[in-house]
Order: sequence, then structure tokens, then C-alpha cells
Amino acid sequence: MNIEETVDFHLRSSLFAMRRMYNLLAAENGLTQGIGYTLINIGKEGVPATKIAPMMGMSSSSLSRLLKTMEQQGLLYRKVDDGDRRVVKIHLTEEGRKLREAVKAVVVSFNNTLLKKIKKSDWDAFVRVNQTIRDQVEQDVDAFHLK
Repeated sequence: MNIEETVDFHLRSSLFAMRRMYNLLAAENGLTQGIGYTLINIGKEGVPATKIAPMMGMSSSSLSRLLKTMEQQGLLYRKVDDGDRRVVKIHLTEEGRKLREAVKAVVVSFNNTLLKKIKKSDWDAFVRVNQTIRDQVEQDVDAFHLK
């Protein structure tokens, strides 16, 4: 099988192209793509620090460094959850919320442009295929952990 015929090739080439685009756009605002993605994943009610790494596909140590940098830049702060004192939630500062809206606008604009070029039936198929891929990856990871 030729590499260009694999699922990996198509997913990775699209992902890397999007990352390049987002990194260029983020750099214009003094950000990185990682910071932008983190901003988007922190909602108004905050998010437990332990939930961010899996959402972003990062290791805990990489995320810890990123959050520390963002905290030093005044984009976020940490707060112990009122309901469960064992949980530390990450919240955005006012500056973080402003940047989040700017980042979100870029993502929404890209998606709107792209969706104008994709038929609804193709989009629906794309979503189904991606879910199938994620399901298979989960099965394979679970099987690996059972070894």
C-alpha cells in the first residue's frame, strides 16, 4: 500500500496544514497554536486542569508548562473548585477571554469558509468516518492496555 492511500496520510497532512495556518495566525497576535487551542477549551465556568490535557492530546507535563506560561502572561488563573476542594479549575482572565473570542472568530471563519465548499452529505459522511476512526483508535488503545 502506498503511504498516500492511508488514513494516516490524509488526516496528518490536513492536520499539519491547519496547524501551520493557525500558527501563522496565532503568531500575528503573539500567541502559539497551543495557547489558542487552550483558550478555546476553557469555558466561562472554567475547566478542571486534569481534563485539559486529554482534550488537547498533550502530556500532563507539557500542559503544565503551557498553563504556567499562560498564567505568567496573565491569560488564566487557577482556582480551587467550591464544590470539590480536591479539584483545581482553570479560568480565563479578562485578557484571556478577549483573546479567546479573537481565536474563536478565526476558527469559526475558517469553518464557515470551508463548509460553503462542502456539500451537507459530504460533511455528514466526513463526521461519520472520523467517528469510526476515533472508535477504532479507542478499541486499539484499550486492547493495548489489556496486554
